[in-house]
Order: sequence, then structure tokens, then C-alpha cells
Amino acid sequence: MNGTALHPTSKEHQAVNVEISPHVRDTVLQFGSGAPYALKVLAGQLADNPEMGRPSTLPGILTVMIDGDQFEDCPALAVGYIREPDRIEIRYVNRAPVTEAATNAESQGQGESDSQPAGPGLDEVAERQIADAWQRITHWLQHNAPDSHAALRHGASPATLASLEQELGMSIPADLRAWWSLTAGDDGVDGSGCLPGNQALMPLDGVTDFYRQQMDAQAHQDTLNDRRTEDDRVTVWNAAWIPVVSYGVADRTSGSYLDAETGYLGRWSRYNESLGDELDTLATYLESVADMLEFPALATRDRPGLVGGALVWGSRLDSAQEGRWQPLVG
Repeated sequence: MNGTALHPTSKEHQAVNVEISPHVRDTVLQFGSGAPYALKVLAGQLADNPEMGRPSTLPGILTVMIDGDQFEDCPALAVGYIREPDRIEIRYVNRAPVTEAATNAESQGQGESDSQPAGPGLDEVAERQIADAWQRITHWLQHNAPDSHAALRHGASPATLASLEQELGMSIPADLRAWWSLTAGDDGVDGSGCLPGNQALMPLDGVTDFYRQQMDAQAHQDTLNDRRTEDDRVTVWNAAWIPVVSYGVADRTSGSYLDAETGYLGRWSRYNESLGDELDTLATYLESVADMLEFPALATRDRPGLVGGALVWGSRLDSAQEGRWQPLVG
């Protein structure tokens, strides 16, 4: 995540109103006693220079870096915000990836001896991003779509996830482990989940069953591929693909998997229709969902709305819902 290193300033600026959402204020407390002050300093700098951030991987989101060495009890932080003509809203605060924090440290003249191993640090960042994005989504559901919120299952225990890893024969990536630790499936409302396209987070038993089914199908294709030319060989499934989201609660004709090797989401479909080439990580996917719910006017992938107490996305309205569907505005 790219950004600009920030340093403390005592100047107060009122040129642009800078808003910090409640979940960001709660999140920043977890990073240390000095983190709230560092965020306050950043707000003052953004009021004076709203364009100091750089584009992030999320549409419309700019990112800046807080240099933790400039504040007591505050790590390096990555801060995402939305820039509008007369206001700025700080949308998220995450611990900066270790590799980027090390780069910032070197630019300040510090040696490489202070750097930390990249692996565990990046896992921690991924877990934090998932937790923050999913908290935004579930908080919105709880207050606006209680039926959809009630349909979410409780998180899986470490023992359950360890058992799932044995079933799959691979380690679960840190970001997916974090999501399943918070919510291990969506039972949906009238067969529809709460994710865009009314798709549903698959329950863990469904993940195992579908993975086995797809691997069996691929084994059959591998037998046939031995007699096919290179151009005619068929790939149904890859051993590194972990199914995550299905078309509906009980409909697995299409959906999304997480590629455990690349860290990106991919799409499967029984009907082989065009699935697009937009690459998402779990974090960018969930952050975009949260953005669409909180700022529906910015939604590009799908349009959220309500039918009673359930979240229903406009791309898959059925005839029985059309008259009752209330699109979100704002």
C-alpha cells in the first residue's frame, strides 16, 4: 500500500472538514495510546492538503502513511480516505505492511537491522484489514438489515479451522482464516446471501463438500486430458482453489474461490459464461462491499437496497421483490 509519510504539526486548518467515522476511532485505539493523537495530526494535515494521499487499490480511496517513529506508542499506519469537494472522510486505519514500514524507516536514515520478517507482519495486516472491513459490514447489517445480520453464523474455532485444513490438504490463508473466525457462513434470507449479487458466504461443511466434488471432477478430466491435445485440455478446478462464496445459499452453480497460491479471488461457473478479469483480494472485496453499503451513490459493481429487514442487491431482484425493494441512497 503506497502513501506519504506524515510528521507531527501543530498548525490547525479549517479549509476542508475532515470526518473520522466511529469505527475508525474505535479501531485506532487498538494500535497504541499514541495512535489517536497521530490520527488527529493527520486530520489537520489533510484539512490543509487534501491531495496529499495516493490512489489505493480501492476506487475513490486515497492512502497516506503515518510515520510511527514520529509519535510515541504508535506503529506505522496506513490510512485510507475519501476526498470530496468540501469534505474528507477517513475510512480506515490499518497497520502498515512491514515491507513498506521498513522502506519508510530506511528513508529516515535507519538501518536494516530494525526491520522485521515480512511474513508474520503481512499476515497481521491482512487479518486486521479483514476484521475492519467485516466489522463495517456487520455493523451496517445490524442497524439496517437485521434479518440479514441474524442469518450470519458464528465464527469458527481454531480447532474447526485446523480440521478444515486437514480436509483440504492445505493451510488456510491468513485473510480467509480471519474471515471464517468471525463468521463461518451465511444462512441467508429466502435463499439469498448478503454479499453483492445476493451471493452467500459458504458454510464450512459446504466448502469441504464442494471442494471434494470439484477435485473429483478434475480427476476425471485429467484422465480425459491424457488423450486430448494441449489446446483441448480442460481445467475444472485447481488444488489451491478454496471455495468461499456461492451464487446463493444452496445454489453453487457459480461463485468465487480464493487462490491460496496467489491470494486473489477467482470465479467459477458451471455455465462457462464470461466472468470478467477484475482481480480482488479478500480485503479489497470486503472493503468495496462496505463502501457500497455506507456510500451507495459510489457503488459501481451492484446497487444495494432493502426488502423489509433484508439486504437485497439490485442485480438479482426477482419479480416478487421489485415492488418492495427500496434502493439505498446517499
